Amino acid sequence: MNALAIFLGGGLGSLARYGVGYGITAVGWTTPISTLISNVLASALLLFLLGQAANASESLSPRNHALFALLTVGFCGAFSTFSTFAADTIQLFQTHGWAWAVGNMLANLILCIGVGYWALTLAPSA
Repeated sequence: MNALAIFLGGGLGSLARYGVGYGITAVGWTTPISTLISNVLASALLLFLLGQAANASESLSPRNHALFALLTVGFCGAFSTFSTFAADTIQLFQTHGWAWAVGNMLANLILCIGVGYWALTLAPSA
């Protein structure tokens, strides 16, 4: 059952990632922004869900449910995108130099970890 849930979540996450990219380019922005937005949103959702799971009793833990696998491994795994982040960073280096490439790396790292930590603190304690 978990494999099917992950499969479905991955499809939904991929579509969400495509939608963010499409929306960002439709307003005239560039790909690194859509990658950053997807990574930050996926980090926030994943850390919130992990916080929920850590604070739940074992019998009620979301880790025991296919929905947890669908949302974490499937959706968040497909919605976030390290490979596109790497490609964007290399492209920024080639077209704009080190400063833009390093800025992209720092923005992804700082925002994903910062928003992820904030989302983790939103999970209610057991």
